[in-house]
Amino acid sequence: MIHFADYNFAGKKAIVRVDFNVPLNKETLDITDDTRIRASIPTINKIIDDGGSVILMSHLGRPKNGPEDKFSLKHILPSLSKLLNKDVDFSEDCIGTAAEEKANRLVSGSVLLLENLRFYKHETAGSDVFAKQLANLADVYVNDAFGTAHRAHASTTIIAQYFPNVKMYGYLIEKEIESVSKVLHESVSPVTAIVGGAKVSSKIIIINELLEKVDNLIIGGGMTYTFVKAMVGNVGTSLVENDYLETAKEIIAKAKEKKVQLILPKDTVAADSFANAANKMTCESISIPDNWMGLDIGPKAIVAYVTCIENSKTVLWNGPMGVFEMENFREGTKQVALAIANATKNGAFSLIGGGDSVAAINLFNLADQVSHVSTGGGAMLEYLEGKELPGIKAITE
Repeated sequence: MIHFADYNFAGKKAIVRVDFNVPLNKETLDITDDTRIRASIPTINKIIDDGGSVILMSHLGRPKNGPEDKFSLKHILPSLSKLLNKDVDFSEDCIGTAAEEKANRLVSGSVLLLENLRFYKHETAGSDVFAKQLANLADVYVNDAFGTAHRAHASTTIIAQYFPNVKMYGYLIEKEIESVSKVLHESVSPVTAIVGGAKVSSKIIIINELLEKVDNLIIGGGMTYTFVKAMVGNVGTSLVENDYLETAKEIIAKAKEKKVQLILPKDTVAADSFANAANKMTCESISIPDNWMGLDIGPKAIVAYVTCIENSKTVLWNGPMGVFEMENFREGTKQVALAIANATKNGAFSLIGGGDSVAAINLFNLADQVSHVSTGGGAMLEYLEGKELPGIKAITE
């Protein structure tokens, strides 16, 4: 396998799969979080600095039937040009004559952004013909889109076969693989995983996998109350997956068997409605009054979680502790984020992954105070679960 850092791109056209699926303001269509774009810049700059040219391809959103203006990658251009400190050309189609003509005119150091790949259903269908049309634009293929590495799409997987001797992944994917490997295979104890979010059902596989590898497992967010109810606590109107009560009991039993400290919040900040302005109260998590719902972890839980995190040497965080989008219910998530930053400062390795955790770490301006912020929530989870990612396999096989 070719290592990106060792390859000389001088005189080569590199088609680079990036993940520019970034959030846009619904009214102005301005980017609200450019984390994924910034993460791609080192890879693009390496190719330019070598004297190569770059063709960037990505998806944005989930267009249903062909082109939609709100999903056009032209909205990415101002931010991308500013970050690269150079004008980026744009092709209003990702294949066909328009793309071919623009690609043919590329000179050393120039950058071309193709229109949204998902304006064609062939992309998600993994069309061989579509992949070949993209491949014909360039000499070299670089995959640097970790966020879509778990999808066998035309631009992430199928295209690699047209570059049997000149395919590689970029700096970002290298760093993502290295970071997950540190947690999976090179972790220093104590190892703590913090798993939050709304539902147990979406995290069962990863929780079971983590129980084989961690010393502490901290649970937060809406999924807390499925565990609390499984232990016969009263959870009021909190979010509960009744179909997963037995699963929660099995996880509790497995943690005990594996001698993993499973930490649930002793107390909860509850509200009388799902709204920032709702009346709120702090109560024991096992005795939330009827008609009240848990929306954040309480002060006792914060102390326990922070103490555990700050005494850890390896920390993985996936999922918030509460409804952090609402100012009145974000304290738990904020204190966990600060504790991870403190642990990192004291020598721990910290990996943050999953859309909400990334949004939280950015909200509290702590992204530069942790070891690695993953750009791929679903891909990171699948990789942690031990699954083979098609986008990675296509490069390494």
